[in-house]
Amino acid sequence: MSRVSSLQQSTDHTALDSQLEYWNTEGPQKAFAHPLNIRRVTHWLSLDSVIIDFGCGYGRSLGELAESGYEKLIGLDFSPAMIEAARERFPEITFEQIDSVKIPLPDESVDGALLFSVLTCVPTDDGQRAIVKELHRVLRRGGLLYISDLWLQNDERNQTRYARDESKYGMYGVFDLPEGVTVRHHDPKWIETLTSEFYKVALDDVDVVTMNGNPAKAFQWFGLKPA
Repeated sequence: MSRVSSLQQSTDHTALDSQLEYWNTEGPQKAFAHPLNIRRVTHWLSLDSVIIDFGCGYGRSLGELAESGYEKLIGLDFSPAMIEAARERFPEITFEQIDSVKIPLPDESVDGALLFSVLTCVPTDDGQRAIVKELHRVLRRGGLLYISDLWLQNDERNQTRYARDESKYGMYGVFDLPEGVTVRHHDPKWIETLTSEFYKVALDDVDVVTMNGNPAKAFQWFGLKPA
């Protein structure tokens, strides 16, 4: 049995991918620090673009876009607590709580989509595929998908966690944090497979700080929906 099929068959991917109780209680207190590369965003998206942030959390990334002059912004998140915090911080931006991966927008109705520190919170292949497929649906042809997330790390602390939980989840890179949430770090080959319906236009390696304050190697992937 492959690592991928083992994870899909041995877990309830819907429950594992949502972990809603954790994000409602702990999420609003966490610090999310993946940098927004506004230079790259403005290269592909004009100021009148419609941009969604799937898994927007408390709205930090959209807040930065608003400061840069973007106005047609929509944040989506499963966590009511996160959406409440986002609305308090950025009342000028539209934020909506969603109950499923289904985005309440028509086909090809947005120009850009952000997916910041979301894949790490969605441990299963099926869950990640469902999100990317839905973003592909709502993006117009030529629209931009901007992903920021974590690579597999090469330090001893992380590699010990990967090895510890590999038999539990059937996949190297999926592991439990002490506070009761399961996360995933990513193999570059998987990201390439996950985004295969898009045309990659840039891939940047960046150093970030995780939500628990640890340094980590991350990536920022930019792709266009084929015209």
